[in-house]
Amino acid sequence: MSTQVSPKLSMLEQFAAVAKALSSAHRLDLLELMAQGERGVESLATATGLSVANTSQHLQVLRRVGLVVSRKSGPHVLYRLSDDDVLALLASLRQTAERHVAEVDRLVRGYFHEKDALEAVSRDDLMTRMKDGLVIVLDVRPPEEYAAGHVPGSINIPVKDLKRRLNELPESAEVVAYCRGPYCVLSYEAVAALREQGRTARRMEDGFPEWRAAGLPVEETAR
Repeated sequence: MSTQVSPKLSMLEQFAAVAKALSSAHRLDLLELMAQGERGVESLATATGLSVANTSQHLQVLRRVGLVVSRKSGPHVLYRLSDDDVLALLASLRQTAERHVAEVDRLVRGYFHEKDALEAVSRDDLMTRMKDGLVIVLDVRPPEEYAAGHVPGSINIPVKDLKRRLNELPESAEVVAYCRGPYCVLSYEAVAALREQGRTARRMEDGFPEWRAAGLPVEETAR
């Protein structure tokens, strides 16, 4: 006599499959990168420092549980997040870890607060300041991510080029920097570098994916 599996248990097993797919720092890193825009396997491998084969394996895990989708473009396969609700899932994961995991709290109070302990600028506040012409918005992500979508009017200077291109930013203006997400180290490093040069600089509270998911204006650069 066969034992019927509980529908509830079957549902929970699917939830567990999604949780298992998230149980890898590399896969979380890939999700953050795909939140910037559609990417190919080779591009993602380069950005994460993983091999192409390893990157592809991680992507297949994420695709099987529906967190990412793919499409063919000529000889290439491009991946992106399946929906903005994946961003919401990652935000919930981050917030839960912030509240309950001591190591996360240690890292926030250590590395991140050491780089920038000031309160970040909210999206609403930044919109107001932009309309009033009070700030320069600085996107410190790589050019290909900027091209895929960015805050309107923002200037793209990757953090590694910031000191060399500092003269592109008016000295008297306050700079608000953003990158891939709330804990993207690029914006923290940019703010620290700007302040070392005597500039007034702060971070946006989130990254570009959260800006786009909030329904705020987005520009793309022709490639």
